Amino acid sequence: MYLTREQERMMEGEKGVAVRKSMELLVALGEVFEAERLIPVESAHISGVSYKNLGDAGTEWLEEHASMGARCKVRATLNPAGMDMEKWREMNVTPEFAEGQRRVIDAFTSMGVEPTCTCTPYLIGHVPRRGTQVAWAESNAVCFSNSVIGSRTNRESGPTTLASAVTGLTALYGYRLDENRKPGKIVKIETDLETRMDYSAVGYITGKLLGRTVPYYKSMGKPDLESMKTLGAACATSGGIALWHGEGVTPEAEEAARHLDGLETVAIERKDIEEARESLVCDPDNPTYCIGCPHCSLREMAETAELVKGKDMDGRLWVFTSRGVYQKAVRAGHVKVIEAARGRVYRDTCMVVAPLHEMGWEGVATNSFKGCHYSVAHGFDTKLATLPDLVEGAAK
Repeated sequence: MYLTREQERMMEGEKGVAVRKSMELLVALGEVFEAERLIPVESAHISGVSYKNLGDAGTEWLEEHASMGARCKVRATLNPAGMDMEKWREMNVTPEFAEGQRRVIDAFTSMGVEPTCTCTPYLIGHVPRRGTQVAWAESNAVCFSNSVIGSRTNRESGPTTLASAVTGLTALYGYRLDENRKPGKIVKIETDLETRMDYSAVGYITGKLLGRTVPYYKSMGKPDLESMKTLGAACATSGGIALWHGEGVTPEAEEAARHLDGLETVAIERKDIEEARESLVCDPDNPTYCIGCPHCSLREMAETAELVKGKDMDGRLWVFTSRGVYQKAVRAGHVKVIEAARGRVYRDTCMVVAPLHEMGWEGVATNSFKGCHYSVAHGFDTKLATLPDLVEGAAK
């Protein structure tokens, strides 16, 4: 791998131990993928934040990295933590878990990472320019960045995104290259997509069918931002897809359409959507009804507030969002309405990374195929339903 003289000095430790270790990681990764060189990145979005996943060993690694002088060279935002950093007692999180989670956030903030604690940085002002190189982790954020925004990132890990934040660099390979952003299969949708959960189902089916192959969607309609958010989250969950193109929808679709000749076409019909749903669900006895996987947008907060008016959620409806969206939802009155109906609104965390078993959850009901997939994987009986049906189910 070619390194500039400046990069060689970074490798040699002239910029400090933390920079040297970060460079060693990025160069090793680049050599594995046969990258020719390192390139600058505009920003980073870092995963590996929940104490549930990190434990003491991961937390100590972060603290050690911070103690070595690691400091962010580019803008870096943070993925969800394992709890609402203020309302963790209300969530029934233990003091021991809360202490561990605070240590994690303190380590990141000491390195200059913004404690955004959201999987949807693109909803709170962290929006890369089209065509720019970024280093993002978190599967839905990666998929949205590549597909809907048109910036370029691979599916990075927590350590590699932190290394890119500290050095401002990443290895040039994968989806950073034009040739790897071409579609590999055509996915023709042969049914009307009527709800966001339909789009989530299409994403989940696509991941199952294509694995990591880049899909080109035909006849997908005109999805709103929230539909594209949930579609990308689902196809990244079931198959590891990091980029999709949508005919007449995504910024690179016109260029991608020039490479469709000879590609295999797979179809998704209404029966496929129903079968995908049935493959995941059962009928939990006492589920917690939750939305916000990925984190709710302001529109979703408004829709939820409208649906719960005049109802009693009895603490059974949980809404997850980011601090940035939460603040706007407070000003718009949505949070007040949801909480007046005895719904709960939490920031910083979500149903995937919080310690749900330890918090006393018995089952899960959600409108997200990603959320359902992980709930089943974590041993919960799970129900899939649209947002209106979730509200009705949660109502006392």
